[in-house]
Amino acid sequence: MKAFDHVIETREHLRAVLKEPSELVTKKTLTQLDKYCGVFIAKSPFVLLATADSHGNTDISPKGDPVGFVKVLNDKTLVIPDRLGNHRADSLENIIQNPKVGLIFLIPGKTETLRVSGTAQIVRDQDIRDSMAIKGRSPELAIVVTVEEAFFHCSKCMIRSKLWGYEKWPSLEGLPRLAETMVNAGKLDLSEEEMHEIVLNDERERLY
Repeated sequence: MKAFDHVIETREHLRAVLKEPSELVTKKTLTQLDKYCGVFIAKSPFVLLATADSHGNTDISPKGDPVGFVKVLNDKTLVIPDRLGNHRADSLENIIQNPKVGLIFLIPGKTETLRVSGTAQIVRDQDIRDSMAIKGRSPELAIVVTVEEAFFHCSKCMIRSKLWGYEKWPSLEGLPRLAETMVNAGKLDLSEEEMHEIVLNDERERLY
């Protein structure tokens, strides 16, 4: 692999290029959720959960459900249901080793995002789980996050990517199906069509 010629390795070098942030940026950071955060979370159907294990190996897991699926218990606490998955449980394994987490909440069509960070724990309290039941099925686990920092992120990334501008979305032609990637990566003794049927059945039968 080619060695890079200009690598920034110190904060002083970084800030010589970027300069320091203004107070307009630094003063927007909260240590708890305010009413605006609460409204945003209540309208969000999708959040990205970032975790790391004790060695610093990182993972980002997408979580999605009907609007408002993440519950705000108070200005320092929110809860994310852990729905049925493939039992890898990368995020949960990481939280057990290292409770620090980061979240990015998205709302379709809204160009700003909400960033939250804090510490997490995995709980099985029945009342918490039952409050997030869908179709009569409560999640087996819930992720409780104690908020340490929260702030709204500007629109630039959404404007640049045109993420919500469907007329600018790239063609899906040429992209592999999930089944193809799984058979190839795992060298599975299944055909792509057999694996695709397993994927579809999982989507039909194991959402909740």
